[in-house]
Amino acid sequence: MPRFLTALPVYNEAAHVEGVLDEVLRFAPDVLVVDDGSNDGTSELLAARVARRGDVRVVRHALNAGYGASLATAFRETLAGPWDGVVTIDCDGQHQPGLIPDFIVAASDRAVPADIVSGSRYLRRFAGDSAPPEARRRINAEITAEINNRLGLNLTDAFCGFKAYSRHALEHLHVTETGYAMPLEVWVQAAAAGLAVVELPVPLVYLDLARSFGGALDVAATRLAYYRCVLDRAEATVAAAAAGRDAST
Repeated sequence: MPRFLTALPVYNEAAHVEGVLDEVLRFAPDVLVVDDGSNDGTSELLAARVARRGDVRVVRHALNAGYGASLATAFRETLAGPWDGVVTIDCDGQHQPGLIPDFIVAASDRAVPADIVSGSRYLRRFAGDSAPPEARRRINAEITAEINNRLGLNLTDAFCGFKAYSRHALEHLHVTETGYAMPLEVWVQAAAAGLAVVELPVPLVYLDLARSFGGALDVAATRLAYYRCVLDRAEATVAAAAAGRDAST
């Protein structure tokens, strides 16, 4: 069985972190927590857990650097270790740890190889699914369609954080987007590298309907424009890198 690390980006999740980790450890023996500069007691809870139980590893950012920065740390830690890949799962209770083995199996399927297995909240409906906030669902749908048109992918959910990445995928991903737009950069780089992508249906659960994206990005129109800028920038970076390789040959 392939050995995957399970990584959780965490920022100010004191209310959820212990319960989520207990559930994750039922399905994943190797767990990394990236504490992104929490200041609500999460860091102290994690330190006490490590001292008391030692059942997870914690890497802490001294300052809050962002969701994308946390996943970049998780990617580096995975590549520095013996892992065949990494499963990423959020710590806010919206993802179901019981699905972690399904992601690993899908990422390790020799018959249908996948470099990235991406959770989709819209691939099919589950009993008890939440109703997504209208603006967030609309932006997700618009950006997902735009990614498919630009990159030739066939996604139904561009933003789900529940994913599995093979080591091969991580070797081709170079994350620089530090915030919530990081998945868009990943899709651009994945398409450029010809990585195989499959989606796995996951329940649609929204627990924090008022989540902040940070300042002006809480305005839907501003967020949509920003996401398009990220796509443009990522595509320009990939094109420049390709041109540099061509010039050197």
